[in-house]
Amino acid sequence: MTDPQAIQPSALDQLPDRDPEETAEWQASLDAVAREAGPHRAAYLMRRTLERAEADGIALPKLLETDYVNTIPTSAEAAVPGDEAMERRITAWNRWNAAAMVTRGSKHGVGGHIATFASAAWLYETGFNHFFKGKEGDGSGDQLYIQGHASPGIYARAFLDGRLTEAHLDNFRQEAGGNGLPSYPHPRRLPWLWEFPTVSMGLGPLSAIYQARFNRYLTARGIKDLTSSHVWAFLGDGEMDEPESTAALALASREGLDNLTFVINCNLQRLDGPVRANFKIVQELEAQFRGAGWNVVKSLWGTAWDELFALDTTGALVRRLREVPDAQVQTYQTRDAAYIRADFFGKDPALAELAKLISDDKIIECFHVSRGGHEARKVYAAYKAALDHRGGPTVILAQTVKGHTLGQGFASKNANHQMKKLTVDEFKTMRDLLELPIKDSDFTDGQVPYGHPGADSPEVRYLQERRAALGGPAPARRTHALAPLPAPADKAFASFDKGSGSQNVATTMAFVRLVKDLVRDKETGRRWVPIVPDEARTFGMESLFPSLGIYSPKGQTYEPVDRDQLMYYKEAKNGQILNEGITEAGSMADFIAASTAYATHGEAMIPFYIFYSMFGWQRTADQMWQLGDQLGRGFLVGATAGRTTLTGEGLQHADGHSPVIAATNPAALSYDPAFAYEIATIVKDGLRRMYGESAPGEDPNVFYYLTVYNEPLPQPAKPAGLGVDEGIVKGLYRFNTAESAGLSVVANAPRIQLLGSGTAIHWALKAQRLLAEEWGVAADVWSATSWTELRRDAMEADAALLRGEERVPYVRQALQGAEGPVLAVSDYMRQVPDQIAQWVEQDYSSLGADGFGLSDTRDAARRHFGVDAESVVVAALAQLARRGEVKATAVKEAREKYGL
Repeated sequence: MTDPQAIQPSALDQLPDRDPEETAEWQASLDAVAREAGPHRAAYLMRRTLERAEADGIALPKLLETDYVNTIPTSAEAAVPGDEAMERRITAWNRWNAAAMVTRGSKHGVGGHIATFASAAWLYETGFNHFFKGKEGDGSGDQLYIQGHASPGIYARAFLDGRLTEAHLDNFRQEAGGNGLPSYPHPRRLPWLWEFPTVSMGLGPLSAIYQARFNRYLTARGIKDLTSSHVWAFLGDGEMDEPESTAALALASREGLDNLTFVINCNLQRLDGPVRANFKIVQELEAQFRGAGWNVVKSLWGTAWDELFALDTTGALVRRLREVPDAQVQTYQTRDAAYIRADFFGKDPALAELAKLISDDKIIECFHVSRGGHEARKVYAAYKAALDHRGGPTVILAQTVKGHTLGQGFASKNANHQMKKLTVDEFKTMRDLLELPIKDSDFTDGQVPYGHPGADSPEVRYLQERRAALGGPAPARRTHALAPLPAPADKAFASFDKGSGSQNVATTMAFVRLVKDLVRDKETGRRWVPIVPDEARTFGMESLFPSLGIYSPKGQTYEPVDRDQLMYYKEAKNGQILNEGITEAGSMADFIAASTAYATHGEAMIPFYIFYSMFGWQRTADQMWQLGDQLGRGFLVGATAGRTTLTGEGLQHADGHSPVIAATNPAALSYDPAFAYEIATIVKDGLRRMYGESAPGEDPNVFYYLTVYNEPLPQPAKPAGLGVDEGIVKGLYRFNTAESAGLSVVANAPRIQLLGSGTAIHWALKAQRLLAEEWGVAADVWSATSWTELRRDAMEADAALLRGEERVPYVRQALQGAEGPVLAVSDYMRQVPDQIAQWVEQDYSSLGADGFGLSDTRDAARRHFGVDAESVVVAALAQLARRGEVKATAVKEAREKYGL
């Protein structure tokens, strides 16, 4: 019988073997090594051969894992150019003050995290002293994504630098009274220090990748030369479990982002325990990043391990390090030398012999504290290797001990993430370990003191000199005194005022047409950043492809299949469109980078990101909160909006709640425009507010969310009269009355006010005609462009009244004197129009599309949800009947007439 193993298919079987005899000799050599020297030696030779092949540029699949040792051998490490002893003292002060700040704050119950910075202190200090470029030099400096839980250490360094005072530190996590420090990196709360919000874990790494990519985009388009800027993202190994953390790794390598470095603090612990208790997180991450095409630098072991590796002549030590799971490594960090001798070295006779040559003190030093992430020399070598690497991004996997220097009560304990304070005795032990000149008498009333060597001390002078050489303080955010962008020519907006005549136009197409006009503007056109997640053709944007081009660092290396067509698919190195593929998260990261370029780079960019409305707020609301925190500006456009306008797509495409989620974000100005001229008016005002001359008291650090629809309908002309533009921006204006609509109604006929937003206003207009012609009711129709802005204005009016100021909400002013009850309708759930109910003086009721969506025609879906014109008529009659203004029987008659 044929051996099944002999006929197993192999990739090599697909290639002709030009010299089978030579192949057999190589295989026999490998067999001989395995037989005579053992499989470990054979594996070693194979790895070294593959590494040599890779170094020589021979096309072979890459090794996804290397040994559990440092990538850079000690002999190849560059000397740290600074004063290591001085930097050690600076780091000691920072460790102390970070722990003191959190401990003092714990008396107020505000919490804080100590252990993360304790493990990562050298990762930051080495960067601040030698690598991170500030904003006072040429260009924009580096962009630093600081790990959120490490914020106390960053505050401690800013205190040593003189940028913060003891009063600031004592107000850590206590912001309400002013002069406080936010818990984590929050630019909106501390806009002169923090640039990037990172503590919603996973968003930092994703944003860092797209920030590095956007830097390249700005350079390629000639907006600003950012070739000297580098993006550094500091992450936790536990954080890498978040899907967003690794979602864009392939993008970074595909586009060769060698302006990007991830530094992953591998302390092997997440919030509750080991990251990979039974496995090895460093090896897993190495394989993941290598597989995605990243350069990987491992900095795992400190110099104390050099002696052990020198004694390892059989490779037994390296093999044992590969097989010990992370949770056991964590255990070694808390056990004595006898335990480590028995459990680690005792598993292999060769290791047992090696251990006889090592003292207990050396074992404790190696297994308790000596990690690559705790030594300036190891960290410096890794950072230098990252900056020297060309052609792709680098990840540094730096092993540390969580809670390092905080004492055995903290180091490597599973609960240390939740431990918020040290005792006085623990602080004194820490003081002695760090060799700080803090006296016992400084602990007054059991309060741990802050430590500072003095504003003119050698430590502070050294710190400030290093930062001056690198371009000023870091981290730092700069709000540039930018001149307002000139307003685009009014013609682009005014062209929508006359309407579309007999032509049916969806509001999605109206928005795209507006953008096409705006990007042609000579002054501001090049500052628009169109962003789309692989749905450009859905939204009718393909006409922008040949004129603007899709950004690609490679340009277009192929002939597009539609090259002979007018609207062919065009990629270009200086392309303006960011077409990201099917990734709303990546598109939002693009938007954040573009919307904050005014601060990051001193360049005002105008991003607009258009997406299926259902896949915007529902899917990426966390990033939209990040956008608000980072003070971003621009236009989010939810296309194919509403519960019923997207025919046939069904439940997961039918959006009936995005404005509800948008209303929770204080930075989002949410609009549901019905007509093309409303879109033009809102965009024009948004450009003024965010990029032009904002009015006194207006915050320019907002972003706009507009819903647009795919239902082609006639676009009316803008109504004449005063107050229409103001009403559009503020959220409500009267579109017409029964009389101005040309409807015949008798004097003193029952009257009702119909409020509609978005596509729902067309149902209100049809209902207006039916009410007049079939029921003798006069209805006025109002366009509610923003229920949310009406609500916010009303809430501000309420707050003003509590301060003793007289102020009437705009919604009440607009509806003042309007006869009859008010009926509001939208293509969203009733919660959306109900936002204004308590401020409407008239009787108020609403209709909306609550529940899950369904696949059907628009008319059938609207009848199903009870929001079509006939349903509006019945609801209006019911409201009037309750007031005794129409007969109660009219409601039943209408239901029967319309088949409801």
